[in-house]
Amino acid sequence: MFGRVLCGLLLVAGLVAAPPALAEGGSPTAKFPPGFLWGVSTSGFQSEGHFPDSNWTRYAERKAPGVTDPYGDSVDFLHRYPSDLKLAKGLGVNVFRTSIEWSRVEPRRGYRDPKALAYYDDLIRRIKENGMRPMLTLDHWVYPGWVADQGAWDNPRTQDDWLSNARYVVDRYKGQGVIWITFNEASAYIYKELTTRPMDLGQMLKMRDALIRTHRAAYDMIHKVDPGAPVSSNVAYGTALNGIFDAALFNDVTEKLDFIGIDYYYGANLQNFTAVYALTGEFWKVDPEPEGLYYVLKNYQRRLPHLPVFVVESGMPTDDGKPRQDGYTRADHLRDHMYWIQRAMADGVKMMGYNYWSLTDNYEWGSYRARFGLYTVDVLTDPSLARRPTDAVPAYRSIIANGGVPSGYVPVRKPGWCSIEDPVATCLGTTPTPPAGYRPAG
Repeated sequence: MFGRVLCGLLLVAGLVAAPPALAEGGSPTAKFPPGFLWGVSTSGFQSEGHFPDSNWTRYAERKAPGVTDPYGDSVDFLHRYPSDLKLAKGLGVNVFRTSIEWSRVEPRRGYRDPKALAYYDDLIRRIKENGMRPMLTLDHWVYPGWVADQGAWDNPRTQDDWLSNARYVVDRYKGQGVIWITFNEASAYIYKELTTRPMDLGQMLKMRDALIRTHRAAYDMIHKVDPGAPVSSNVAYGTALNGIFDAALFNDVTEKLDFIGIDYYYGANLQNFTAVYALTGEFWKVDPEPEGLYYVLKNYQRRLPHLPVFVVESGMPTDDGKPRQDGYTRADHLRDHMYWIQRAMADGVKMMGYNYWSLTDNYEWGSYRARFGLYTVDVLTDPSLARRPTDAVPAYRSIIANGGVPSGYVPVRKPGWCSIEDPVATCLGTTPTPPAGYRPAG
């Protein structure tokens, strides 16, 4: 009670800001500007199939902790990328994010596979032909089997090997407007290795230090080889654990980033602690907190005010493609998050881009159960691997065409009270009042 009274007094005194109420009528939202980067995200291992020897093919084969489904050939992006890129183009996006898989490019030390290079050459050519800019990740948690055999990140040689491959890839695709990501979600990368490889605490800390050193060296290398190309490492937002997540890499490389890359999937508040299911991999049980993205964007922008912000990944999983029990749809989720991004832009956040995760369902690190795709694919039951559009396809297409949700849009999901994303600004004893016409999910 005392805390609520104190916050109220601080609010009156003008020392803290009230949480943003849902707007009514002429809402203070900003339209996305011309040239905004709209995209979809995916990764090579998760979608390509037909994958060569790697740490993750080995984890899948031995059914490491968290692995429940065989990898198979995933959604076979390796052979279906021309048609999948057409699906992306049909959304109106101008960015396509994937990863150039080290395991495929260099399956043996010093040997670069011509077939793999031809595939990636054609993939990037077609991305550009379809009016999209490549966003290429150099490490999305997967490394070759020969790197695993030499001790992975325990072995200092891996840093040199990684940088050698990265330099080769960057040199091959320089001058093509690529947006480079060094390591995808370093905190989750370390956590997955810790639980799946597994590692002890000493190995975990060694890996952390290696990723930091390697990113810093890669940043300088990319700017030398591909001048002017933006470089970052996207950070996974982790609610109450976010300080630990940032300590994995982000805190030590802030001067080696050209934009703030954020992955946002879930938040938490005193009315919603379901983010705990992220620790068990049951992402479909998480109750989304769209307004949390507003506070996350504001907080990261406050920390690095000179950099633009790119939501590199954001999306909502369903349980094996089934509708959520509360009736909240993928289109609802997408539009609600757009609303809060537009609120953040109106309040000064310098948004650069937004990628939806993902274009299609794919292999979610041991399982096909969590479905994130704009297009759903029944990998385990449909041999044709048909891509079937969800309700978010027309919703995303409309958002892109119209520069966001319209003025006066009313989010389906009501903001919760006392958000972990910004407790000072939100633990004020009341939930922001929804406007007339508010439609709860369910």
